[in-house]
Amino acid sequence: MKPLIIANWKMNPVSLEEAKSLFSALGEPTSGWNKRSVEVVICPPFAWLAEGRQQATEGGFTLGAQDVFYEDKGAFTGEISPEMLKSSNVDYVIIGHSERRKNFGETDEIVNKKIKKALEAGLKIIFCIGETEEERKAGKKNEVLQRQIQEGLKDVIDIKDVNVAYEPVWAIGTGNNCEVEETKETIEFIKKFVLKDTRVLYGGSVKSENSGNYVKDAGADGLLVGGASLDAEEFVKIVKSAE
Repeated sequence: MKPLIIANWKMNPVSLEEAKSLFSALGEPTSGWNKRSVEVVICPPFAWLAEGRQQATEGGFTLGAQDVFYEDKGAFTGEISPEMLKSSNVDYVIIGHSERRKNFGETDEIVNKKIKKALEAGLKIIFCIGETEEERKAGKKNEVLQRQIQEGLKDVIDIKDVNVAYEPVWAIGTGNNCEVEETKETIEFIKKFVLKDTRVLYGGSVKSENSGNYVKDAGADGLLVGGASLDAEEFVKIVKSAE
């Protein structure tokens, strides 16, 4: 099973020209990574999905979305349905990211509804879980992770297309990445609640200096990369470190 490396651009870049340039710089073969040994997914803002669709085949990467709604269609201004994503040649979708939970009030119940509807449409899931600094200090990390997994996947019959991304909230965008040994223990804990071949990824202040350690030493099946994915040279180094 190839490592899965995901670029989450979040609400960046601000112009189409920048997006075109970044797609091109991250693509294979010009960037030097090999699609036979690693799977790369780029998740741009919705506005740049069409451009990503044009460049994905030649660039060797797969297209992903940063969010999805839990209804097929209707009066839901501003939302994007799973079928819309599929029609845009999107294969993956991020669900449950801590920024969605914190800034938009997404609960485990909402995450569960999104996962079910996205799976129905044939999308592959990047299911984010993670504890806050307060929860970690209180010794509740495993309790929180178990709850998020069990509630997020409640009544989901087939989870073969679900990938779990462990992103400690306190590490995202802070530079305080989780230590390799702690990450290894956490990944082993998470794997108790999913299928044997479910890919469990790590995310949270990932950079080229530590990315290889998470894959080779901590046992992560891939990485969810935020800010570093906007720097083409840095992201390519991360991808190559996981090959």
